[in-house]
Amino acid sequence: MTNTYRDSGRAGLENAEEFVDMLEKRRCSSDLGHALRTYSPSPYEGALSCSTADLNKAVLESQYLRYVTKEIATETGSSVEDVKQEVCRILEEMSQNLQLGSIRLMAYTLTKVLKRLFTGIFVNMEGLNMLQQAIQESPVILMPNHRSYVDFLVISYILFTYDIPLPVIAAGIPLAGMKMVGEILRRSGAFFIRRAIGSDKLYWAVLSEYVKTIVRKGFAPLEFYVEGLRSRTLKSQLPKLGMMHMVLEPYFKGEVYDITLVPISISYDRVLEESLLAHELLGIPKPKESTTGLLKATKVLQEDYGNMHVNFGRPMSVRRLCQGKINRGQYNLIPRDLPQKPSAETQACVSGLANLMVRIQEEGSLISPWSLMACLLLQAPTTVLTQEGLLWHQLTEKTLWLRKLALDFGARLNWPGQVPDLDVMSSTVSLHRSVVHLKAGRVYLVQEEEPARKHPISPELDVIRAAAAVLMLASYRNQSLHIFVRPAMLATAIRVTKSARRDELFAFFCFLRDIFSNEFIFIPGKSSQDFEEACFLLNKCGAVDISQQEVIVSDARLEVLSFLQALLQPFIHSYQVMFRYLCEDGVNVFTEKQVLPAVRNLATKLILSGELHTYEALSSDTQKNILSALQRLETVTKLRESEQNEYRVNKAAVRRIGDILSGEISPQMLQTAPDAKL
Repeated sequence: MTNTYRDSGRAGLENAEEFVDMLEKRRCSSDLGHALRTYSPSPYEGALSCSTADLNKAVLESQYLRYVTKEIATETGSSVEDVKQEVCRILEEMSQNLQLGSIRLMAYTLTKVLKRLFTGIFVNMEGLNMLQQAIQESPVILMPNHRSYVDFLVISYILFTYDIPLPVIAAGIPLAGMKMVGEILRRSGAFFIRRAIGSDKLYWAVLSEYVKTIVRKGFAPLEFYVEGLRSRTLKSQLPKLGMMHMVLEPYFKGEVYDITLVPISISYDRVLEESLLAHELLGIPKPKESTTGLLKATKVLQEDYGNMHVNFGRPMSVRRLCQGKINRGQYNLIPRDLPQKPSAETQACVSGLANLMVRIQEEGSLISPWSLMACLLLQAPTTVLTQEGLLWHQLTEKTLWLRKLALDFGARLNWPGQVPDLDVMSSTVSLHRSVVHLKAGRVYLVQEEEPARKHPISPELDVIRAAAAVLMLASYRNQSLHIFVRPAMLATAIRVTKSARRDELFAFFCFLRDIFSNEFIFIPGKSSQDFEEACFLLNKCGAVDISQQEVIVSDARLEVLSFLQALLQPFIHSYQVMFRYLCEDGVNVFTEKQVLPAVRNLATKLILSGELHTYEALSSDTQKNILSALQRLETVTKLRESEQNEYRVNKAAVRRIGDILSGEISPQMLQTAPDAKL
């Protein structure tokens, strides 16, 4: 019988998604037979027969590229023929060469690998069935989140297994440089994009026309990561809008009737790169992608990574999503083939859709028991986790309490319903033995073993060792942050303002939303809705009582507010460390390369002195998010004349933000208009 279950986090709903373990059949049948079986997908009905060569020819002969080619030749003084040759070279480097034979080879290899890595890969069949139908009706854009290198081909593997047309996939150019592997990936549908395009007008034109031609012709479903790069914190990242503009433009210009967006949520019990990601956040460079490195990484096949869940979201019509939000008539004013800068209205529409896709990815993800346990472990002092150990029975009791709160907040939980709760939590800790271990009824944080040394390890290196373990733990907490972040912001507003007035709490909530807009995903223009959601959830769990004018704390559920406030503290403390550094004497103009190690050094000193307890302040991603937020708030400005990406800081403005965050400026001083700039 096929191994299916109903997601226990939604068990009370009538139409809860049904997930099927697609590896179960693979474990009891021939891997070669699966790879060589008859593959009969139903493609987009509006697509004309088009080979890879036909696609590339259509790109090269497009009026748009001809126009840009002549324009660049004029600007640079080059001949048109030289520019055309550069276009051909870029396209050759970039283009995919999807071939069924390579897909079969990849399917055979992946079956072997995935069976070794994962206990199960669970796929929601309802979402797959809707995708199969959507692909026949309009061009489809697949938009998975990006947490691991495994993401890259798992979608293609699933679609091949269920006879759904295979996608072409946007990939980073370093993968193309891997011997043999790069060509296999190209023939499996990958097209390769340079990471630093900058202001290369010709490259942008070729990439844009290539993507738009795929969409216009309905060549294949197109898959890309709207977040851009793989998330090193396992937390959703702000969407990158370049590719989003490209895939939507054929609809905006009336070249296709509709486009279908399919958000996909990939959830892992345990991520293969957990240690690598934590060390990257501490400034240790990522190993270069290479075939040799891939072969050396085969030791991961000896580990157990639990389950993977792939949740295909409901297909969404761009035509319906854009209704009333954009005037497509503006595209009729000039020929379609000419470059056209998107209007402010178009940019707002694209940004809103991209943020919406990431939010739907978050809502579709399944929260593991380990993510809830990580939330609680990180609220214990690091010295307790590294030296004394946290009592096991306290952790399990609190985890069951948090499970109920998460369900009240609408989380989708991956908590096996037929297994005793204690067994679920014990097996979870066992799966994550690289992060924590259980000994004599206490839970301890695992730190890397240091090689034998002639001299004792320095205090600074000891901090980095502990930080690596904490950041691994934090990455799993981050998987569930989207469930709690809005009520946590309201709980923080209640603590900092010491006010019960709705208008004052809303003002501080908007301030936090503005500050943390690079840290968490908020849909632009939805401040009021986010605040109302936070009020509703806190009221639903009994933590507050809501009236038209006030939000009154309930003494009976103070533990809810305490937990939520503590959940946000590492971010607040990390931001305060950056503010403190930027306000030091002598820090006026700086580069990003200078500021990141300097802030890490300051945080290390504060941790050693006992003044700071947040090891997450050492994370380079957090530091970059703070800098981006300060740039957006115009308290840090980029110097135009600088060739080294230098920035100038407005110390008074940074101090003011820090004072508001710590409650030293009263809430009456804040702007209360929704979405007003700080």
